[in-house]
Amino acid sequence: MVTPSPPPPPPPPKEVVSDDKWKEDLDATRRAKWWYSTFHTVTAMIGAGVLSLPYAMAYLGWGPGTLVLAISWCMTLNTMWQMIQLHECVPGTRFDRYIDLGRHAFGPKLGPWIVLPQQLIVQVGCDIVYMVTGGKCLKKFVEMACANCTPIKQSYWIVIFGSLHFFLSQLPNFNSVAGVSLAAAVMSLSYSTIAWAGCLSKGRVENVSYAYKKTSPADYMFRVFNALGQISFAFAGHAVALEIQATIPSTPEKPSRIPMWKGALGAYFINAICYFPVALIGYWAFGQDVDDNVLMDLKKPSWLIAAANLMVVVHVIGSYQVYAMPVFDMLERLMVKKVNFPPGIALRLITRSAYVAFTLFVGVTFPFFGDLLGFFGGFGFAPTSYFLPSIMWLIIKKPKRFGLQWLVNWACIFIGAFIMLASTVGGFRNIITDASTYRFYT
Repeated sequence: MVTPSPPPPPPPPKEVVSDDKWKEDLDATRRAKWWYSTFHTVTAMIGAGVLSLPYAMAYLGWGPGTLVLAISWCMTLNTMWQMIQLHECVPGTRFDRYIDLGRHAFGPKLGPWIVLPQQLIVQVGCDIVYMVTGGKCLKKFVEMACANCTPIKQSYWIVIFGSLHFFLSQLPNFNSVAGVSLAAAVMSLSYSTIAWAGCLSKGRVENVSYAYKKTSPADYMFRVFNALGQISFAFAGHAVALEIQATIPSTPEKPSRIPMWKGALGAYFINAICYFPVALIGYWAFGQDVDDNVLMDLKKPSWLIAAANLMVVVHVIGSYQVYAMPVFDMLERLMVKKVNFPPGIALRLITRSAYVAFTLFVGVTFPFFGDLLGFFGGFGFAPTSYFLPSIMWLIIKKPKRFGLQWLVNWACIFIGAFIMLASTVGGFRNIITDASTYRFYT
């Protein structure tokens, strides 16, 4: 009697790769551990946005502000889980980029037009805001550390901060910036702790008021819309979630979604212990008069506040690279495919330096920190973090109509769409208003 041979082992997951020239490099990068996803996600998510949360609370008030923050945390945790599950929703295939998943969900023609603009707005928008944040905090640090030094224009500090990225941008991939990302994640937890602990030790300022700001009804409405955008900006890690998961190895026995979800849970725990104390305690201490960067309201002890500003600088250095890496990858693929530019150091030097120069120029020209958060938060972050994953989940997974999953996803879509429209309008209007009184290149 002939014993039947055992079935062949299942093939390893294949990748959706648009150009074979990149396959070897992609295989070499799939060696990340689960904790890599934790600090990459923390670096991507916790950034400039956390320091503006008390400012958003000043327009929303205690009840609505806390509710919006809690709902945002729960909604984006759910959509993060969906992104992680959809990474390998087709057996044997890995969707390593947001655009690849978009093609699968919406079709090869419609998918890129839906997903790519939103993802680029998030990534480029974040990098522009981080240029501004890095320059402002570097300026604040030097002024506090050296009170007798000659003051330098804020524009120059943004240029000094941006010049560092001309060198860091030459690091080839996510794994190569793991050390920078880890340092950035540690810094984010540190300066967030300093922010809320400093507010707590300072106590409430004299005649603190939690009343809604006195302004015209129309102006207040737009400011509330902008506050919604600032909160949505604080949950921006989804735009690079698939690219982070792509660095984790995957087998049929241990798919990448298991370590990635473990890392995402760790990141969201760190997110909660940073966001909620900063938002609530910062608003408690300064009330309606809080600055759009709460660290600017803390004056003493000067050495600690100076250290916190330096920590912000270190963190946004890492955050810039995490958001820029997928853009670098896309630009280099475009140059190879459309212009037949050979892959190598020259390609990396030209494309990445041009991108850094572009974000630096925009950051120097339009440094409206709080309004930029609101505008980009609404236009890009709300779709990618709040409701685009839910739309793709409905299309791909097809949950039972009027079932719990179906209802939750539609709730995310409606809430996210409202935040997107409201905060985009509010942020754009505030940029126009503030630009009328702003002197460029100061």
